[in-house]
Amino acid sequence: MKYHKIPHSNLEVSKICLGTMTFGEQNNEQEAHSQLDLAFERGINFIDTAEMYPVPPNAKSQGLTETYIGNWLKKTGNRDKVVLATKVAGPRNTPYIRPEMALDRRNIHDAVEASLNRLQTDYIDLYQIHWPQRETNCFGQLNYQYQEDHSGVTLTDSLAALDELVRAGKIRYIGLSNETPWGVMSFLRLAEKHNLPRVVTIQNPYNLLNRSFEVGLSEISHHEGVELLAYSPLAFGTLSGKYLNGARPEGARCTLFERFSRYFKPQGIAATEAYVNVAHKHGLDPAQMALAFVNQRPFVASNIIGATTLEQLNANIDSLDVTLTEDALQDLQEVGTQYSNPCP
Repeated sequence: MKYHKIPHSNLEVSKICLGTMTFGEQNNEQEAHSQLDLAFERGINFIDTAEMYPVPPNAKSQGLTETYIGNWLKKTGNRDKVVLATKVAGPRNTPYIRPEMALDRRNIHDAVEASLNRLQTDYIDLYQIHWPQRETNCFGQLNYQYQEDHSGVTLTDSLAALDELVRAGKIRYIGLSNETPWGVMSFLRLAEKHNLPRVVTIQNPYNLLNRSFEVGLSEISHHEGVELLAYSPLAFGTLSGKYLNGARPEGARCTLFERFSRYFKPQGIAATEAYVNVAHKHGLDPAQMALAFVNQRPFVASNIIGATTLEQLNANIDSLDVTLTEDALQDLQEVGTQYSNPCP
């Protein structure tokens, strides 16, 4: 395993992070614990989760992911050996999580206490805002349209609430997710101005079909040291090629849940086929090639991989042993130029 120190923090994380949003939906607790055991044995010390997991979200299963992880931490005694990251949900009409959800003091404090309870720990290493309070481009939206925010909750309000929890020892560091360049720079500016916690990471989607992070956020990563925790590095598994030609493998995520259509646009399908052809040309497994591409980006602190089977998990971790040649990278860039960000 390779490890990386996150700038502006004392966190040293494995370059592969275990994503857990299938725990409680596609994976039962025994399967979740088997994944955690294997990941830990292979050197992964970084676990990412969220209060709203598993996904797709629903009232019956909400919180099970953190509960499974908490039970594993208690059973194994590994809490001090892992870097644990979770998230507070932003505004959403999901009263089964909390009524009148927002990123204000009440919601953030209540969310942290609930996560600590489910995770059976007294501190969270990295606490992330899952998505912004304001309406903006995220989850595949483009062409930003300004909308007045009537919530009255400011970025400073959110930072101040997080600051209280940092001072109380319940959070070590804070991060953002599904954020924009304006959002990241605003959080950094406000933290410096008001002596509030500094954002140390951003968790956004990043894969061969969605390289929008490179447009503005990668420059911020370079100059400000807010590095990427890349999620959906396989674009919901599409970059493995298993969904090409209309295939829907039994039990696969996008077979079970039709809501995951983000990477099935015509240009996305064409790009995926081209990327799979590049992998075959260079004698590479398509999924490992896609993961290796993310692993090698200079702005990526850790690559968040998810799996439903131990076989998938082992293969995904093995992507760290794949180094893409200059010829392979050139071929990938040619495809990326032909199909520029087909699935943002």
